[in-house]
Amino acid sequence: MSTRRENRLQLGLIAALLASAALAWAATGELMSGMDAGPGTDPGTLGYFLGVWVVMMAAMMLPSTVPMVVTYARMQAGRQALGKAAVAGATAIFVGGYLIAWTGAGLLGYGIFELGRTVTGNLFAWDGVGPYLAGAILAGAGLYQLTRVKGACLRHCRSPSTSLMRSRRPGGPAGALRMGVLHGGWCVGCCWALMASLFALGVMSIGWMAFIAALVAIERLLPRKEVAIRGTALLLLGLGLMVALVPAAVPGLTLPGSSAAMSEMAPGPAMEASPGTGAMP
Repeated sequence: MSTRRENRLQLGLIAALLASAALAWAATGELMSGMDAGPGTDPGTLGYFLGVWVVMMAAMMLPSTVPMVVTYARMQAGRQALGKAAVAGATAIFVGGYLIAWTGAGLLGYGIFELGRTVTGNLFAWDGVGPYLAGAILAGAGLYQLTRVKGACLRHCRSPSTSLMRSRRPGGPAGALRMGVLHGGWCVGCCWALMASLFALGVMSIGWMAFIAALVAIERLLPRKEVAIRGTALLLLGLGLMVALVPAAVPGLTLPGSSAAMSEMAPGPAMEASPGTGAMP
């Protein structure tokens, strides 16, 4: 394959990823309209949540995965150049595997949320200790930024070429899918605490969703990862303190039970809001 043609294909792939992310953002806006009740927002039924979650992950994560997906596509092109069999649609299958990993993370998060709500009842309601729990989740996410596990997972996400070469799998659709799931798993390990922060701020909030997506992109793409990691840690710690102590002063935070939260909510068949929405969890 000529260099010029390869460059065109890579540009087309990047454009397709960014266009898919843009469509996912638009779809997420429609799905989540009127659903933000602040920290501890009821995620709705499992089916509804999973549908929204997958679209959310496509919107938030696809832009940051561009280097990894392009690297994988180059590997497939290299196989073709060597006369080896290449799977049609291997890159799309790889991306699908990546989203499967995040779907599993969403299922786990949903299970933890529902289990916590069942066990604790209204113990963590916003008019009780809810703000402190939300603040603790944010502070915990900030501390996780500084751990070795976070650093190891982030290295895999930031160095796709090395990571993909070390974890090559047999060809075929199954191999492409396994590689996508594996590298999605590294990204889950890197970003799960940031996603937990989204639950603490309002999982149905487009604004906070964009905020967390920006932090993910900064960590993945900023040249100096130490600056990104420590900056994000300090930001989350500060935000956690504000949510716990002065939540009304946090810009863009919908306070559960407030008039803003009640006017925002639009009950429907997929998801019911109630004054209990906003309990953590």
